[in-house]
Amino acid sequence: MLKKITLGLTLVLALSACQDGRYAASTRHLAPIPPATLALMSTKGVSPGDPILMRAYKKEAEIELWKRGVDGRYALLKTYPMCRWSGQLGPKTREGDRQAPEGFYAISPASMNPNSSLYLSFDLGFPNAYDRSLGRTGTHLMVHGSCSSQGCFAMTDEAISELYAVVRKAFAGGQRAVQFQSYPFRMTPENLARHRQDPNLAFWKNIKEGADRFEVTKAEPVVDVAGGHYVFDAGADASTADEVARKQADDDRQVAALVANGTPAIRLVYDDGGQHRAFRETMMAASGGLGEVSRPEALASGPREVAMPAPGPVAPIGGHGSVRSKVATKPPATGVTEAERRRLLETFAAAGDGRK
Repeated sequence: MLKKITLGLTLVLALSACQDGRYAASTRHLAPIPPATLALMSTKGVSPGDPILMRAYKKEAEIELWKRGVDGRYALLKTYPMCRWSGQLGPKTREGDRQAPEGFYAISPASMNPNSSLYLSFDLGFPNAYDRSLGRTGTHLMVHGSCSSQGCFAMTDEAISELYAVVRKAFAGGQRAVQFQSYPFRMTPENLARHRQDPNLAFWKNIKEGADRFEVTKAEPVVDVAGGHYVFDAGADASTADEVARKQADDDRQVAALVANGTPAIRLVYDDGGQHRAFRETMMAASGGLGEVSRPEALASGPREVAMPAPGPVAPIGGHGSVRSKVATKPPATGVTEAERRRLLETFAAAGDGRK
């Protein structure tokens, strides 16, 4: 019986999406940061041991690497193209759904896997406190090498070697955890206007609060969870809160203007995730060059834009907001009903008041 149990555990580990002991004798996890990246750090006035922060965007298939300078503010160092991510835009909810996580995660030294079956990897820490509060399940959600994903962010072996080295040096410099911010897309007014009727909008507006704080302060947001929502920088000084609120109000105005000018509401539907355009030509070449690519047929056509129908009539909104009163009185733009315009204005006016 013991023998059978041991065999079963071995098979489970071998089938795990992102880790096993295939490279247990390798020293690839000790590869240095490439000279070109070290030179880039020098031009930015940062060192390998300074803290880092990462931001991932599914639709754009990119991971940004940020370094903290002597002034305590983070500056963008480099942007890495993703070779593969799986699933759809939206958060991961259960084991086996092929979804890559969205939200705020923490990479610790214990998250680093030098023996990954996919060259090298580090665990994002899914499920985090927010995910657990909603009963979400899943394990071994990683950033790793290769070009194959089952809910992970695949970076190619070369890219993960560099990123792994950068993370390793930050830990050696004293950083205790690396914040990893994962988004469906860049949180621009254009993206928010186009995805305004997506079922995940309320969640995306919640994580945008953290994105806005980072954009304004260039400091790592302090992340908590309360009432089934992310809470950022609780107790922040009033001036910072006011600046963040101004940014959010400006974004809301831009979204409302885009809707008023006829920006269509769409939902992107993927056969199974995507990849950065830089890899498309290589993947399609007969000679390959990316190694194993998971479900390459799902990448062939790219995402489809599905038009979202306008919502039904809604109750009138009070005219106490300048954005509402100015935009809601305009004649409907072609393809945009007055009801839809009013609903959108109400939705984005609620961005900072805790209703969403």
